[in-house]
Amino acid sequence: MYFKFTFCPIILLLWASLSFAQNVNVVIHGAASIAKTDDNFVCVTLDWWPAEKCDYNQCPWGKAGILNLDLRYGALINAIKAFNPLRIKVGGSLQDNVVYKVGEVSSCPNFMKREDGLFGFSQGCLSMERWDQLNRFFNHTGVKLTFGLNALFGRNESQTEKGLWIGDWQPQNTRDFMQYTISKGYKVDSYEFGNQLSGSEMGAKVDAKQYGKDVIVLKNLVKELYAHPETQPKVLGPGGFYEEKWFNTFLEVSGQGIVDGLTHHIYNLGPGDDPNMMNKILDPSYLNQVSQTYKGVSDVVNKFRPQLGAWVSESGGALNGGSKDVSRTFADGFWYLDQMGMASTYDQKDFCRQALIGGNYGLLNATTFVPNPDYYGALLWHRLMGSTVLAVTKESDPDLRVYAHCAKKKPGVSLIFINLSKDRSFNITLSNAKPGDAGKPNYEFVGKQNREEYHLRALTGDIKDDIVCLNDVPMVQTDSEDIPAMDPKLVDASTPISIAAQSIAYVTIRDFEAPACV
Repeated sequence: MYFKFTFCPIILLLWASLSFAQNVNVVIHGAASIAKTDDNFVCVTLDWWPAEKCDYNQCPWGKAGILNLDLRYGALINAIKAFNPLRIKVGGSLQDNVVYKVGEVSSCPNFMKREDGLFGFSQGCLSMERWDQLNRFFNHTGVKLTFGLNALFGRNESQTEKGLWIGDWQPQNTRDFMQYTISKGYKVDSYEFGNQLSGSEMGAKVDAKQYGKDVIVLKNLVKELYAHPETQPKVLGPGGFYEEKWFNTFLEVSGQGIVDGLTHHIYNLGPGDDPNMMNKILDPSYLNQVSQTYKGVSDVVNKFRPQLGAWVSESGGALNGGSKDVSRTFADGFWYLDQMGMASTYDQKDFCRQALIGGNYGLLNATTFVPNPDYYGALLWHRLMGSTVLAVTKESDPDLRVYAHCAKKKPGVSLIFINLSKDRSFNITLSNAKPGDAGKPNYEFVGKQNREEYHLRALTGDIKDDIVCLNDVPMVQTDSEDIPAMDPKLVDASTPISIAAQSIAYVTIRDFEAPACV
């Protein structure tokens, strides 16, 4: 894994040049934005899973869980620092099985395999010693923290309906945990209440009306303990799969001003052992299906208007640890970066990747901490794509996916091009939509400044490769475990933008006139 290349093999360049090239005009509608994301749109999770978490005859978590992760590794520290800052959400399936060893809680059990336990495990515990270690780590790496709370504390599973947990949430353990956190001066940007309690087929569920009542209790607790509004963490929920009736009911019960952000999960690739996974990722019609979920969540947000809008607070593509053959490869970026592009157009404020490390879908290798290809795609998004989202139209070719934002660093616009086609490259010309009059032709854009281009390809040309090349330079960590330089290629603005077959490219154009970006 640590061998170094100077350039990607020349065979890849020859293969790319021999693919059939198709000319496409892309129109950027820069007069007004269609959506806004958070400045920390790119988000990752850290999960609770212990090493004994196994799926599909494999156990890919190792010591990547929150309680076991070695926080001293330079590769891990440098990978987080490169985002400056990175939003991390601490949470996952077992968060509703975690007690906090503080206040009246004196014992601190480890997660143990148990058939009748939630997700197959007994109750676990976060000691305040480990919480101290985590916060020192978060402070050192500049993390913007979202913490997932146990929303089942005090409840019991129904004797008549399997999976339904009943009774009022008991907040005392959370109160003690927050008081300790405040006394130490630890910064929590937001608290998410529970994990996947809205889904009908998950390990546990809570009635929507009950959840709505309990989230009011949490909001009042946060207001009481965090006296200053400017330092008061936001309250997020429900952190589960979208179900229209459940989401509407809980928001009707909780009312306005309680939940600051509406969070939901996306795992649209299905089980991690699906042999058809690669075909799903490369099928534009399949990728488009999840847009109905984004639209449904957006409709709920427009109805109830939470302050922070909607977040994808967990998305790993494939369920149960991801796919061992796909999630760690270059191919996964076709799903991942397209999902972020699509989510941003539906006004989703944050997109949290499951996970930073752990399972097969970690952005970092669970044992070596070496970044997987999706890490570099995420880092480029964070550095290049601003929070203002622009509409894009193009000649119909579903294999070419295009998303446009105002550039993160002004001036200009940044675009991401995703080419799903195995045998076609695209030569892109750009037009600027004429504002206010759909009947008049668009302006053909003729740039005067060099474009900044970042082309991502698989090292060998095989998209199942786990090494990515940026502008034909393999992305491998330096000897000091730093993230390698990710410099753009400056390209003559008079030439078309060339997107090779089965590749991904970010392009920033500094002199593109988009009034929405001023």
